[in-house]
Amino acid sequence: FRMEWQPDEQGLQQVLQLLKDSQSPNTVTQRAVQQKLEQLNQFPDFNNYLIFVLTRLKTEDEPTRSLSGLILKNNVKAHYQNFPPTVADFIKQECLNNIGDPSPLIRATIGILITTIASKGELQTWPELLPQLCNLLNSEDYNTCEGSFGALQKICEDSSELLDSDALNRPLNIMIPKFLQFFKHCSPKIRSHAIACVNQFIIGRAQALMDNIDTFIESLFALAADEDSEVRKNVCRALVMLLEVRIDRLIPHMHSIIQTSCTFMFKCGRIFMPHFTQLTPILVNGMKYSEIDIILLKGDVEEDEAVPDSDQDIKPRFHKSRTVTLQHEGGEGEEGEDIEDDDDDDDDTLSDWNLRKCSAAALDVLANVFRDELLPHLLPLLKGLLFHPDWVIKESGILVLGAIAEGCMQGMVPYLPELIPHLIQCLCDKKALVRSIACWTLSRYAHWVVSQPPDSYLKPLMTELLKRILDGNKRVQEAACSAFATLEEEACTELVPYLSFILDTLVFAFGKYQHKNLLILYDAIGTLADSVGHHLNQPEYIQKLMPPLINKWNELKDEDKDLFPLLECLSSVATALQSGFLPYCEPVYQRCVTLVQKTLAQAMMYNQHPDQYEAPDKDFMIVALDLLSGLAEGLGGHVEQLVARSNIMTLLFQCMQDTMPEVRQSSFALLGDLTKACFLHVKPCIAEFMPILGLNLNPEFISVCNNATWAIGEISMQMGAEMQPYVGMVLPHLVEIINRPNTPKTLLENTAITIGRLGYVCPQEVAPQLQQFIRPWCTSLRNIRDNEEKDSAFRGICVMIGVNPAGVVQDFIFFCDAVASWVNPKDDLRDMFYKILHGFKDQVGEENWQQFSEQFPPLLKERLSACYGV
Repeated sequence: FRMEWQPDEQGLQQVLQLLKDSQSPNTVTQRAVQQKLEQLNQFPDFNNYLIFVLTRLKTEDEPTRSLSGLILKNNVKAHYQNFPPTVADFIKQECLNNIGDPSPLIRATIGILITTIASKGELQTWPELLPQLCNLLNSEDYNTCEGSFGALQKICEDSSELLDSDALNRPLNIMIPKFLQFFKHCSPKIRSHAIACVNQFIIGRAQALMDNIDTFIESLFALAADEDSEVRKNVCRALVMLLEVRIDRLIPHMHSIIQTSCTFMFKCGRIFMPHFTQLTPILVNGMKYSEIDIILLKGDVEEDEAVPDSDQDIKPRFHKSRTVTLQHEGGEGEEGEDIEDDDDDDDDTLSDWNLRKCSAAALDVLANVFRDELLPHLLPLLKGLLFHPDWVIKESGILVLGAIAEGCMQGMVPYLPELIPHLIQCLCDKKALVRSIACWTLSRYAHWVVSQPPDSYLKPLMTELLKRILDGNKRVQEAACSAFATLEEEACTELVPYLSFILDTLVFAFGKYQHKNLLILYDAIGTLADSVGHHLNQPEYIQKLMPPLINKWNELKDEDKDLFPLLECLSSVATALQSGFLPYCEPVYQRCVTLVQKTLAQAMMYNQHPDQYEAPDKDFMIVALDLLSGLAEGLGGHVEQLVARSNIMTLLFQCMQDTMPEVRQSSFALLGDLTKACFLHVKPCIAEFMPILGLNLNPEFISVCNNATWAIGEISMQMGAEMQPYVGMVLPHLVEIINRPNTPKTLLENTAITIGRLGYVCPQEVAPQLQQFIRPWCTSLRNIRDNEEKDSAFRGICVMIGVNPAGVVQDFIFFCDAVASWVNPKDDLRDMFYKILHGFKDQVGEENWQQFSEQFPPLLKERLSACYGV
């Protein structure tokens, strides 16, 4: 048993004075400090004093304690081999005991000290270090966990090679799986440390990492959209290093790289510019078809349109359930929340992710990270590829051009007037693989094409793409159809003048296409309907389009999965045609109800006797509910007789309680649409439906919650004052959701609309809560376009302010801003705004109002004075 070292009081004061002096800017003092340090270093236990100040002297300020540790670190660097064993042991012990100090600065200093000792060859002679640090990671105390990780990260950075050698008995076999567990930790700081630790072993391809590489890559993708920028940076570093060392390992997961990169555009700044110049040519080179690819793709077979598809050619489709969104300033409803995978590249038959696809995806990621800074490295290469006489090389150039489209769009604009015509020419290339890749790349630039005068690029592109839809090669048909769907989304009503020509082509393709491409054709027709809307409701267009669709509809059995894309397509068509769909609606409506009924019945049998029955494919029910929504939306009041003659309300009651979120999501969308179209059939069910709606205001299921919220708003508008008994069931949840951080925009907007509508019909019940939601309410609705929903919600707010003016006083500037977001409100709503603004101004008096309005941004001031004279 040895006595623990204790400092001598006088010695301690001397050391503290030295630390204070060393923080002085005066050079003379600094020189004296250096001399003093050299003297004190003659005493072996001087270093004990330094560690003592760092770890034990909590009375001192943190900078002084940290400085003490940093001086000790320099001593360790310079003369650690001369430290007596008792001193060395005391320092090591103190470090491990205090790695969880409450101060981040002290923890970091201790971490630096530990790794400095470790790098003096002490990893071998300090065997308990790594096991103890790894053990401390399990501590319940955040500081201890974070401190230990900080130290481990520094050790991994400084000694990665040693850790992966036999010298230490391969500690990584334990450490790496341990670090991977912490990728899911609730603290972003800890997640970030964990990734940084593992990242140290990528370039050296440590065996322990290679053994866990799949878990590592999957965990990285899970974090790709992390809300913390440090975590995203480390994910990005990891992916770039992985591309350098093991491009092949990324292959099965490459699809999610594309997904995630598009979702969150790695915000990772300048980290890789140096790596990156070397990486670009490697990736571009990897984008050529190999000889094997060409054989597998039958690259020499030009015409195969008569060859039937085999079942395994057809990938399973996923139906995207209906989500209700609002229109924003500047155009389309925003689809930002759920990224669709429209990046199904051009060579899906190579089901395995080959080097080419992997390189293209990596380039897409890099383009999204570095944007136009990528172009100086790429353009010189690109010119040579795009005009190359060898088709394989030319084809890879077109793929490169498509891969960078999203990230480098701004920088590419000056070259597009020359490149787009060249690509349109490539649509007629004699090689099918060149034609198909040109379709894909052109679709990636569709946004720019549509922004130019239509005769310049849109018309020639459309003409050629429509020819390619009727190409003799199935792969080209597929690429052209997908590209055309993208063009439709971008062009919207710009396509109206060409509708006749477009429909002739699409309908002709019906007779020509084999099974797989028919499914893509449905999508192109549905997207066309979404894009041109009611312009499709012309007798000549309906005459062209409906007969082939209804023929297919009659051919397919209820159990056939091909119904999915056809139902989705019809849903879009019904919504666009509105009353034009009436002649076709009855059989379509009946069949949807039957599909829902059959699925529910099968689910019931399966739940009762899972051993005797198969579980149903609920997608049939989801797609049918969505088509019913499309009918209700398109036919409006005309749907009433259909609803009257069916048991849809009973079925809906069951669907709203289904265990599968997508089923509930679609049933709430349908409930809202039926409420608008024929409330007389919904009203008798309200007492049963409202509690279920209340239960589904759970933001864990964003889309379910969103649609339930929207439906409650629609029901409120129809119920009027009779909504009163139900306010208590839903309002507390809505107020909670609108105040939650990180709630997606669509859900915030719908929540605000519904709170406003509830307040409009039941002001006495909702107004007392005004102060709880007025601020987020105003900020979430300021970017919405003027429309019916916004109108009713703002009326609600005005009525509530009338009941409880005190509730808005503290946040009045937000209300002013929201009012100013209206372009032209209806006259009576404008009067309501006018009264509130002037009432507030009169209430506070001219002088206070002047002071208050001083805080307004200039634009807001201008609009309010122009529109409301305040």
